[in-house]
Amino acid sequence: MAAKHYENFPVASLLLPRHFRHPVAQIYRFAREADDFADEGEAPDHVRIQQLESFDAELRRIERGLKPEIPWFSTLAAVIRDYHLPLDAFRDLLSAFTQDVTQKRYAKYDEVLDYCRRSANPVGRLLLVLYGAATPQNLIESDAICSSLQLINFLQDIAVDFGKGRIYMPQDELARFQISEAQIESGDAGGNWPAFMAYQTDRARALLLRGAPLSRRLEGRIGLELRMIVQGGNRILEKLAHTGGDVFRQRPVLKWFDWPLLLARSL
Repeated sequence: MAAKHYENFPVASLLLPRHFRHPVAQIYRFAREADDFADEGEAPDHVRIQQLESFDAELRRIERGLKPEIPWFSTLAAVIRDYHLPLDAFRDLLSAFTQDVTQKRYAKYDEVLDYCRRSANPVGRLLLVLYGAATPQNLIESDAICSSLQLINFLQDIAVDFGKGRIYMPQDELARFQISEAQIESGDAGGNWPAFMAYQTDRARALLLRGAPLSRRLEGRIGLELRMIVQGGNRILEKLAHTGGDVFRQRPVLKWFDWPLLLARSL
């Protein structure tokens, strides 16, 4: 399934109650395949936009009660109908992935957060609706967790994203720390780079902790999985701190020996 490489979220994991695994898998398939349109392969930008527009057309067909033309969207349509999932959340995802094709730089942090609002937060919101737990406070805290995880992924992938022509780090903050695009291109983690990365990781951690009460409020296996997700994000931040933010030589990832630690912290 295409959704399997969504790194910061255990997709349809064994921690989830069995009856949620199928709908969660459909949500992640939509997110992953749409993200791949923007990111993967060598297609020109106009083709990527057309692929994303094809998903938007399918959402409009679902909204009008018409049969989808892409076969697996019929399964997604059933999940949307059965669980009353908001179509606007799926549209927000498409909006963000389309932006990946059309916008390569971000002037300020607020612009990055707005991207997170559409690229990551909709997934958490859809899951809360699915779980019947979409209260106002839960949605606020879910947004904080999801935005933080997106920021953490940006920090992990600074070098990867630069190779795709993108920089998600705010331009005004790069300038404040006297970091040039040439420094990123050369993989130079010297100078003000450690201080810059410490600033970024501290802010991402604060946002993650702001949402963490949600993981303790949700009950049972759903709450445990969310605590694992939060601890996973925090573990990546620990690894970033350990290397002084040198993502060029050591991209921080979760390895097999991290999972027992995450489980222990979550319990």
